[in-house]
Amino acid sequence: MVFGHHIVLLGYGHWLPNDPRGSYSREVFSPDLQPLAEAHFGRRRTLPTREEMRSFFRESQHRLRYPTLWWDEPQRRALCEAFGGVVREKDLTCYAAAVLQNHVHLLIRKQKVAVEVMWDWFVAAGRMAMVDGFFATTDHPVFSEGGCRRFKSSEKEMWGCVEYIEGNFRKHRLAYQRYPFVTEYDGWPTRRGRGGADT
Repeated sequence: MVFGHHIVLLGYGHWLPNDPRGSYSREVFSPDLQPLAEAHFGRRRTLPTREEMRSFFRESQHRLRYPTLWWDEPQRRALCEAFGGVVREKDLTCYAAAVLQNHVHLLIRKQKVAVEVMWDWFVAAGRMAMVDGFFATTDHPVFSEGGCRRFKSSEKEMWGCVEYIEGNFRKHRLAYQRYPFVTEYDGWPTRRGRGGADT
């Protein structure tokens, strides 16, 4: 049974298919990126050093078609407003969200539409907000293709995902944000609470 979807939107160029940390890509289709490294499906058990990551990032920037964007506060605010619009217009329930400098986490309750459709809604709205705010050119993709979408199939997994997403603010040294479009998770659909007891 699916309770919710953990949707991750990755900023363009920030997590490539052959990223040294691993990725959820099995192939590198771009001829310009292929010489950097082979794709490793999934996260690597042994992570690269900071210097290895810096070196990979520097080299990859010269091979990308568009520049990578780091989202400052005005840009994050524009993205938040766009995502809030999607939640309201599509009548979604969002239990947690974190808009960071180069990626976004959203926990969306199970809907009648496929998660891939919801992902497209958020990407389209976010990209339009960046273009309309003159933060990105009209041809810039803003987000990487594919992103990450994971099912949450129990109340325990939902609580864990809420805590993980909210913990990203501190992890990335940003002030905690509680967005207007986020609904506090109440244990739906079983509503047994954090401790597992009926509420």
